[in-house]
This record gives sequence, C-alpha cells and structure tokens, in this order.
Amino acid sequence: MSDPARQVRDWLSTYEDPTTSVAFLLCDRHPADAVAVTEVGPDLHPREVTFGELGQRSAALAAGMAEAGVAAGDHVATLMGKGIDLTVTALAIWRLGAVHVPLFTAFAPSAIAFRLRHSGARLVVCDADQRAKLDPGEDVPAEAPWEVATTAAAPQRPGDHTLDSLSGAGGSAPTPVATGGDAPFILVHTSGTAGPPRGVPVPVRALAAFHTYHHFGLGITDDDVFWNTADPAWTYGLYYGLVSPLLAGHRSLQLRAGFDPELTLEVLATFGVTNFAAAPTVYRTLRATVKTMPVDIDVRRLSSAGEQVSPDVVEWAQDAFGVTVLDHYGQPELGICAGDQPTGEGGTAGAGRPLPGWEVTVLEPTADEEAPPGTLGRVAVDTTKSPLMWFEGYRDSPDATAVRFSPDGRWYLTGDTATRDRDGHLTFATRDDEAILTSGFRVGPYDVEAALLHHPAVSETAVYGLPDELRGEVVAASVVLREGVSAGDDLTEELRETVRTRFGEHAYPRRITFVDQLPKSPSGKIRRSRLRPRTG
Repeated sequence: MSDPARQVRDWLSTYEDPTTSVAFLLCDRHPADAVAVTEVGPDLHPREVTFGELGQRSAALAAGMAEAGVAAGDHVATLMGKGIDLTVTALAIWRLGAVHVPLFTAFAPSAIAFRLRHSGARLVVCDADQRAKLDPGEDVPAEAPWEVATTAAAPQRPGDHTLDSLSGAGGSAPTPVATGGDAPFILVHTSGTAGPPRGVPVPVRALAAFHTYHHFGLGITDDDVFWNTADPAWTYGLYYGLVSPLLAGHRSLQLRAGFDPELTLEVLATFGVTNFAAAPTVYRTLRATVKTMPVDIDVRRLSSAGEQVSPDVVEWAQDAFGVTVLDHYGQPELGICAGDQPTGEGGTAGAGRPLPGWEVTVLEPTADEEAPPGTLGRVAVDTTKSPLMWFEGYRDSPDATAVRFSPDGRWYLTGDTATRDRDGHLTFATRDDEAILTSGFRVGPYDVEAALLHHPAVSETAVYGLPDELRGEVVAASVVLREGVSAGDDLTEELRETVRTRFGEHAYPRRITFVDQLPKSPSGKIRRSRLRPRTG
C-alpha cells in the first residue's frame, strides 16, 4: 500500500480543488468499459452497467432534471432501493451540482415528509411501489412544494415524471458542474435523541475521508469483488456501498432483496465475493442460522461497522470463513475514522487505531483534556490534527452543533466512551447519547416517542434500547396511559402499528411496558437508564 499520509494529502488536494466535479470523480474519469455496478435480483439474476453506460444514462437524466428546474445547490431526494436506478439517479443529481437527500424505503410518510420539508427538496425520485407514501394526507400537504418522478413505465399520478420521461426529454447533456470541495453534495439525516432528526451536509471534500476508509480500512483492491450489504439510505451503505466504490473505480454488488441468510451465502458463492462488509447483526444472524458453510465461498476480507462485534462472533467468523472480522468505528458526521486495519498479508494491524488522516483520542469525563491511558472517557476527534475532518455543523441547528464541539473548537465530541492504551489503541465501551443501534440501524428515541405520543391513549412515554442476541439492541418503550385507558395486548399492538405507520417499520418497539409514571431528574429529564432491567 502507498504511504498513508502522502496518499491522504493527494486525495485532499484532488477533492478540495475548486474545479472538482463529483460526476467526473465518480464516473467520467474511469474506463468506459469497466463494470460499475452489478445489480442482483432475489433470483440471483444479474444486471450490469459500465461506467460508460452510467455516464450516458446519468447525463440524459440530468438533462431532464434540468428541464424540470433542478439547478446547482438544489436538493433532490431519493426514496429508492439499491441498484442501478439509484446509482444513475444519484449521479444525475451530482452532474447538476445538486444535493442528494437519501430516504429509507421503510420510512412512513411522516418521517419522509419531515426530511423533505427540512431539506427543501425540489424533486423526489422514488421506486414505483413507494409512490403512495407521497400522496396527500395527514403529513404530506396537498400542494407539496416538491415534484415527483418514479421508476414506473408511466406516470402514476397527474403531473408525475418518470425516469424514462425525464431521460428522454431531449435536452442537451449538461456539462458536469464543478462545485469545488466545500459545496455539499449529500444531505443525510441522523436521528436525534432529544429532538427531531438533524441534517448533516456532506461536502465534496469528504470524498477524501471516504476514499481513505475504502483503501486503508476496507482494503479493497482492483481484483476484489466487493459487496456492502448496508442500505444506501443509511450512511455506511451510502458512503461505502455507493460512493466510495464509484470514487475508486471499483465494481460493487447491489442486492435488490431483503436480508436472508441463505440468499446471502448464495450471493457470496455465485458472484465470487472476496471483500464483504455488513452490520454485526448480519454476522450474528448467519452464525445463528447457518449450519454448513458452502465450500465455494472464498472471502478474503470481512468488515463490520455500526456497533462493536462481540468476541464470539469474531471467533465464529474465523472458523467459518477463515478470516477475522475487521471492526470499524464511525458516525454520520465523520464516516469511518478508526478501527481494525488490514495488512497486505490478510491479517490486521493497529486494531482500534485511528485511520490515516484522523486523530481520535479519549478525553477526561468532565474536562476537555486527554485522559491518561486506560481511563474511561469521552471519544473525541482532534480537529487540529485531523486533515480529513469535514463536518462543520448541522443544517439549521446551531444549538445541536454547539454541543458537538468544545468551546475552543478543537475537539469534536462523538458522544461515545472508550479507553485508550499507551500505544493509542482504542477500546470502545458505550454510547452516551442514548441512540439505539438495532439491526444496523441507528434509531433515536425522539422519533419513536413522537410517534407513540400521536396515539390518543398515550400520556407520556420513554423509549430506550435493550440488549438482543441477534439485533444488538431492540427498541423498547415504557408508556404512561391517559386516565381511564386500560392496558392490554390489543393496545400494545396498536402502539406498535402506530410507530410503523408514523415513523418506520424498522423501529417499532418490540417490548412495551405500561407504567404509572416515568423516572425523572429534578429538572424533569427522563432517566432512561432506570427503565432498563438491571443485570448482575
């Protein structure tokens, strides 16, 4: 591998340049005949698109978007599953110098509408089976300020566009807009724990950080067949399943099917996957359900992010695949910035170390000073020594931004805790921001609480995470009912369905407990730690 510090400087120089064009970096500079994406259906039937085809299709779509009024700096949302259509759409957005706003297809209309309003989206591109979520209703206005385009063959509603109609609009292919490194090209939303989701503007120069993880963390080479199972509506799948493979000119697999352990093994074997990345829940489920590993699987590298991989899962993976799982740490505001790093021999070096271009350390619990080795403290990024640091603040949320940085601006405070040994190795302990990490998704208690409070029977509620062997954590809720309302199984299921329809299928509380009151501090803040069962 190349000298890390020099390589980081080279990427920064390229991606911070004022003439930088995202479409050029992710598509146009690569060999036209090289395969960019292999989309795999649930029947294992593949469809491929080369960088040349990707360039042509995204240019035609960009021309149609421009005819529809999309311009540089505008926000365009996607409510789409993995695959070629999403890749073409994202590149079309970036050709115009516009900003991509990814939306999770499991979101309910209320969650979608919030993100559309917050981003000021001008256009929403959605899969045909998602169109109904954008229909006028309680959360979606009748006169929505955004237009809609779908993957359907014909418009599904009056005034709709389709990808085909936009691509065939006949406008001249626009010259890729040079935005420079400081302009945002993505706006993601990260779940809040004490308020609504916050928007994270991702500037073009963040590509240097994404490329660093792709190269030094995932260790992907030109000969690899790479598959990241994470959904591209979430940052691990977006940054490193969609963006970084295109940036590096590497083919990626995109499976258009829900997770199934047997199907996962079939994809690994059929397509000769050599470099595999997934959330810990994928490895846990494979361990729990797979009895015999197919002999024709030849994965040389396994990676994981989102939460820590337990030692028993690491041991199982070593036995099952013959390689260890590289455990990586990051956040939507950073990307992956630390973790196990591969060596040229297929092993690991510097487990728990910051990646090149990052200085990640541990601060004292109550002071913005580095903690002595072995002391449990707050994980922080030294912005003065981290050239890859790109996050500057949340969109329209100065108060939320302020608590992320020390008063002098030197430290970015992650909200997580860890220890650091004398050699700089990090051992992560807990999250202290109350976020729930379930099946690879980050769920903020606020979103689920807001959905539950929409039910007329609920007076108060507190949402928290409980340990789960397969999912890592499950969403749980303690609920105070209004006077005169009786608890019961029917009401429990009603509350779960309320969360499904008001927020998202992935976040409904699997455990609901009815209580007379919630534990609170003298200032009235809910003490979620007292709601979790005590162990030991």
